[in-house]
Amino acid sequence: MKLAFVVNRIETEQADYTTIRLARKAAARGHELAFFGLADFIYESSGRICAMASVPEPGDYADDAAYLDHLQNDAPEKRIVVEDYDIVMLRSDPADELTTRPWAPPSSLLFAQLAAAHGTIVLNDPSHLTDAQNKTYFQHFPEEVRPATCITRHADEVSAFLEEHDGKGVLKPLQGSGGQGVFIVDKKNRQNLNQIIESITRDGYAIVQEYLPAAAEGDLRVITLNGRPLQVDGTFASLRRSSTTEDHRSNLSAGGKADLEQPDEAAMRAAEMCAPKLIDDGMYLAGLDIVGDRMIEVNVDSPGALSYMEDLSGVDFSGAIIDDLERKVRLKKNYSGTLSNRHLAVV
Repeated sequence: MKLAFVVNRIETEQADYTTIRLARKAAARGHELAFFGLADFIYESSGRICAMASVPEPGDYADDAAYLDHLQNDAPEKRIVVEDYDIVMLRSDPADELTTRPWAPPSSLLFAQLAAAHGTIVLNDPSHLTDAQNKTYFQHFPEEVRPATCITRHADEVSAFLEEHDGKGVLKPLQGSGGQGVFIVDKKNRQNLNQIIESITRDGYAIVQEYLPAAAEGDLRVITLNGRPLQVDGTFASLRRSSTTEDHRSNLSAGGKADLEQPDEAAMRAAEMCAPKLIDDGMYLAGLDIVGDRMIEVNVDSPGALSYMEDLSGVDFSGAIIDDLERKVRLKKNYSGTLSNRHLAVV
């Protein structure tokens, strides 16, 4: 199998990223891999989609750090034909480009759409990822599993929403990730509300959500594959993320801690309610952030935490994902191009 990963920049990848874990497991099986950044696509005059990519050697690397070191320092750079690859996995975070390269994420999705149209399996489906570039995508899921939400740039609207919800809520930017710019507003810091709103809306819209009391215990990150919770040998790819600081952010990149925890009935029901939308949109790999029986966020660009889940559980979740990718390549060949990219993404 020929497998390519599209990331923000190769030089900013880190050893604990899900992308690196998936790539290392694929390399150990002898698959041919390539990595390239959002700015590395090439559209030839002939219509082919190419890229300047780093092409690491296949092999059984000691750990993720060793593989990353090879990728960043020793892997040769080559001009590749993207359409020659069986699968392209889109693993970039648009929020990282918000202030420096806002053009990069939407441009890369247009190239990815062309690659899919030319026969490469692109995951997640790039046509629907275009619709999911910010958190408004979240509002398309059933109201039953979403906290009450207002999206606005007007301070008086935020204040009115908070008054409707006992003066407490969560404010965050419409475009963002990793817990960046997330504030919990209550009576203790209400006097800072205007400054918080100004900080968030400097680069766009703000989201204000009702505060869920269960959030005090953190949130549950559940990885879904083909629209449903990923499960291997009876263990779900799921962990609880909780805050280790007073700012209450549970994201691992914001200093949160992770503990292996299996989803309870309420979390499984929330995941079940989300499945039809994920499947219909071709969202192959996603991360659901669940508090109690509500989903507070859905991550479809570059869902992470898989390496933490594997290290805590000893379960080879990434190996199961590689198994599934190999299966998709076989299905595509068996159906001789009659299945759409969206169908292949979640079949």
